[in-house]
Amino acid sequence: MARRPPPKAPGGAGGAKGFIAYYRVSTDKQGKSGLGLEAQQDAVQRHVRTAGGRILDVFQEIESGKRNDRPEIAAAIAACRMRRATLVIAKLDRLARNVAFVSNLMEAGIEFVACDNPYATRLTIHILAAVAEHEREMISARTKAALQAAKVRGVRLGNPRLRAGDAEAARRATDLRRARAEQFAADVLPLIVAAQRAGCSSLPQIAAALTARGIRTPSGGDHWHPNQVRRLLRTDDPASSSILMKAPST
Repeated sequence: MARRPPPKAPGGAGGAKGFIAYYRVSTDKQGKSGLGLEAQQDAVQRHVRTAGGRILDVFQEIESGKRNDRPEIAAAIAACRMRRATLVIAKLDRLARNVAFVSNLMEAGIEFVACDNPYATRLTIHILAAVAEHEREMISARTKAALQAAKVRGVRLGNPRLRAGDAEAARRATDLRRARAEQFAADVLPLIVAAQRAGCSSLPQIAAALTARGIRTPSGGDHWHPNQVRRLLRTDDPASSSILMKAPST
C-alpha cells in the first residue's frame, strides 16, 4: 500500500503539544488520487494550529469497506503511546463506529481528538463503544477467575518484595522484566510493520525509520541500532519472527 512520507513537523516551541495525524480513504483509487485526503489534511492542520501544537507524524490508511484490519491505525496508536502524543483525525463518523477501532483506542489509553467534533473525548468515545461492553465484561470476568485460581495455587500477586536468598521473588522479578520487555516490543511492532510497508527492507533501514519517527529505544535513547531491532524481534511471537526473517541485516 502506497503511503505518502510524513511531512516535517511545523516549527514551534519545544513544549508545543504533539499530534499524530491519521488519514483514511476507502479505496486504493481514492488513495492514489488523493480524493478526500486534502480536506482531511486541511481540517487536521487547522485544528493543530488552533491548539498551538505540531504534527509529529502522519499515517494514511487505504482500505475497502470490507476490511477489518487497519495496520496504519495500529501504527498511529503505537506512535501516540511511544511519543505521548494526541491522535487527531478529521472526522469521527464511520471510523468511531467501528467496534475494533474503538476498542483498540480505549485500551491504548491515548488522548484522541476528531476535528469535526473536538469535544468527542475518550469519555464520549467510550459511550460509542457500548456495543463492545459485553465482550469486555466477559474478558474481565475471565481475568478475575484466572487471578483467583492463581491465588488458590498459592501464587503471590502484585509487586514482589525482593529479599536476600528469596529465589522465588527473584524469579518473579525476572518475569516482570520480561513482561515489560514483551509489552515494549508489542508497542513498537506496529511501527516496524509500517516501516516495512513504506519500503524499509533491512534492519538498518528499520532502525533509521524508528529513529526518524522519534521513537525511544528500550533503554530510553533516541537513536536506534540495527541490533536493537533484531533483539526486539527475536521473540516467540510468530508475527515478530516473520518480520525478522524478512529483514536482512544489510
